[in-house]
Amino acid sequence: MLPNKGPFANSLIWMIGGAQGSGVDSAANIFSRACCQGGFKVFGNREYYSNIKGEHSYFTVRVSDDQTRSHLDGINVLVTFDAETVFRHASNVLNGGIIIYDSNLSNITLNEVPTIDAPAVKRIAEMFENHDSNITLDQILNLARDNGAVLYDIPYYELLRKFSTEINEPALSKLTRMINVMAVSASLAVLEFDRAVLAKSIKLVFRAKPKIGDMNVLASNFAYDYVRSKFGLSGKFRLTCKPPSEQTILVQGNQSSAMGKLVAGCKFQTYYPITPASDDSEFLESNQIVDQTNDDKGSIVVVQTEDEIAAIAMAIGGALTGVRTATATSGPGFSLMTEALGWSGMNEVPLVVSLYQRTGPATGLPTRTEQGDLVFAINAGHGEFPRIVFASGDIEESFYDTIKVFNFAEKYQMPVIHMLDKAIANSVMTCEYFDQSRITIDRGKLVQSVPKQTESGAAGNYLRFKLADGPISNRVPLGTENGIFWNTGDEHTEEGHITEDPAIRVDMMDKRLSKLDIALQEIPNEDKAIAYGHMDDSLGLTIVSWGSTKGAILDAMDQLRYDGKKIHFVQVRLMSPFPTERLENMLNNTRILVDIEMNYSSQLGSLIERYLHRHIDYKIVKYNGRPISASEIYNALARIINGNASRRMVLKHGT
Repeated sequence: MLPNKGPFANSLIWMIGGAQGSGVDSAANIFSRACCQGGFKVFGNREYYSNIKGEHSYFTVRVSDDQTRSHLDGINVLVTFDAETVFRHASNVLNGGIIIYDSNLSNITLNEVPTIDAPAVKRIAEMFENHDSNITLDQILNLARDNGAVLYDIPYYELLRKFSTEINEPALSKLTRMINVMAVSASLAVLEFDRAVLAKSIKLVFRAKPKIGDMNVLASNFAYDYVRSKFGLSGKFRLTCKPPSEQTILVQGNQSSAMGKLVAGCKFQTYYPITPASDDSEFLESNQIVDQTNDDKGSIVVVQTEDEIAAIAMAIGGALTGVRTATATSGPGFSLMTEALGWSGMNEVPLVVSLYQRTGPATGLPTRTEQGDLVFAINAGHGEFPRIVFASGDIEESFYDTIKVFNFAEKYQMPVIHMLDKAIANSVMTCEYFDQSRITIDRGKLVQSVPKQTESGAAGNYLRFKLADGPISNRVPLGTENGIFWNTGDEHTEEGHITEDPAIRVDMMDKRLSKLDIALQEIPNEDKAIAYGHMDDSLGLTIVSWGSTKGAILDAMDQLRYDGKKIHFVQVRLMSPFPTERLENMLNNTRILVDIEMNYSSQLGSLIERYLHRHIDYKIVKYNGRPISASEIYNALARIINGNASRRMVLKHGT
């Protein structure tokens, strides 16, 4: 946990847990939206097992008056309505923190919770001297109390019975779904949160079902009144609402890139269901008809294919017709796409692949996060062909970057792999309203019509791959009159016909691969790498990283700056072609180079050592499937600054 001072003094870490399918996500959504409407900055992270229903899931939300971009390790308010959440997370509640639990579960033992796996049972039992796995919920709560936690026992089912009587609804089973809302309300009552703002949030979440929304508001108020009357104002923490910023919105990570696709003019997306990429396509499926200006309507076609091979092949076909096209997948699916990716490179097809990384190899941890696919994405496919690999660092970036990668794909006529991950996809964050003035659309050398007198090749066809035009030829959609050309997976002539001529082979390879040199020259420096903070001359320490570690690094840097330590951070965004010259300039005065990544082998670090011939002094890695926290980074950097750190540090926090 970060020291409770400086920019984090008013931070509140709230967590809710329960069995998957019990309403954990809905409850966290209500809490996050309420806090956003209450004028707070929010960052939330969702963790869940790969089964559909029953196993444990939890949602952590960090709330602050100040900008917040990551989660922390400790918990200030733990909201539970099942035994497993208490057993798993009570020990992480900080001194003065709050635990809200179901008083009817007090005598349940650890062994009676079948969904707690054996390693977790062992770790929990080891908190007690006799290592007894038959400990009760009361015992774990007493231990938390001894560590400074404040307990609030809520008899949920008794409250439901009283509530059912009050609203004259005898069918209690219909009301059990509201326990999650009552739990959220109980926590906000303890925090003295404005109940009117809470009610507004509940109605917003249930806006498609207003009657259910109204019923949940009644249940929320009932629980709120119960807690206030029973416990009074005994808690340490408060959330005092203020008017929200008119420029702030709450954005879910699994929607930001999809929204970018709509704004970019993507007209066709394919996918085969895979976690965590499916949410991207499902959002597009729910918003296929887009309201535009002048009462016009735009649309996007989203197709679920029979497998990932079909998904990328169909997407390539769509791109050849001249429309902006994407496919979305995760590691195992991307593995299947690599042959067709090479076909796209050979035929200079502008294709966007949204690659949502998760833990590998094979199926790995299907619903957990990692940054293990970087080197794979850069080298995927046999032979040599051009591709751009571009990485986003957070939810806001993923929106704008999605528009950029479509521009890159069409301008340089090659596949672009947009690197995202589960940590971004399954988080929620307050952002500034997306700024339309920052958006540009560049379709490159797209030709919509071809005159009859156009020069043709030996077979009388259009010179789609014309060498005299330079590395980037004019591109015509399939079916364009006078624009007939051929596509093949083999090497080809300017018309696209198969050839094995050695001279043409050299010319075509030079044509395709030299486009990377052009891209490296033309892509703006801020899209290659961005610097944050200022280097302390006496320290000379620079962090290099990429992707979703960004927020945790920035939050840790804020705390270190409060401690009087200035850290320089370089976020690499263009991963291929690698921006060697840009990074050399940015790392010029660095004496201590620290690489932070969520993979085993420090993949970005290996690229820096390869291209810059620069040794990485300290490698901070995490690969247990849980997202990296600001707390972990702060503590690791503090050890480096104090001179007591090992050259390679493995971060392991996470439940």
